[in-house]
Amino acid sequence: MKKIIFIRHGKTEGNIAGRYIGRTDEPLAKAGIDELSGRKYPCADAVISSPMKRCVQTAGIIYPKMEIITYNDLRECDFGYFENKTNAQLKTDPTYIKWIENAGRIPFPGGENAADFSERASAAFEQALIENNAQTLAFTVHGGIIMALMEKYCEEKRTFYEWHVKNGGGYICEWNEEEKCLHRLEDLLF
Repeated sequence: MKKIIFIRHGKTEGNIAGRYIGRTDEPLAKAGIDELSGRKYPCADAVISSPMKRCVQTAGIIYPKMEIITYNDLRECDFGYFENKTNAQLKTDPTYIKWIENAGRIPFPGGENAADFSERASAAFEQALIENNAQTLAFTVHGGIIMALMEKYCEEKRTFYEWHVKNGGGYICEWNEEEKCLHRLEDLLF
């Protein structure tokens, strides 16, 4: 069985401000760099990443001597109209209220819907598993990607939002290829 390490990227200025940051290609904030630099992460044989700056930078800090392999479809969800806005800015917007009332499971206005996002993330994850024969794979990706993959593949059933992890946090899992499922071994909590 392969070991899979999911790591959410470090904090960006948008994360610190509480903005929806999906397609905006923000770099890490100084606070995010400092937090990642002060932590010890598990070793990996291969590092897979979203191509977005915040994820590639995170991978480079945690695994500085390793090649970073990027997969375009491991990008964060397209938040459409909500992009770069905060809950405070949106809380009276009727489209936002409707989205909240539907537990975030309807499409983002002008953005991506949850089913398409999950399918995109799953296809990229499975492609990365096939193309990388390493025993331990570290995925430095976005919170939404981790939540989608854990919801779909983890034998421990939780809803999408119940798999939320903080910046720099994540999960260590084993991948059962035969059953196409993840077994959660440990949480990366900081």
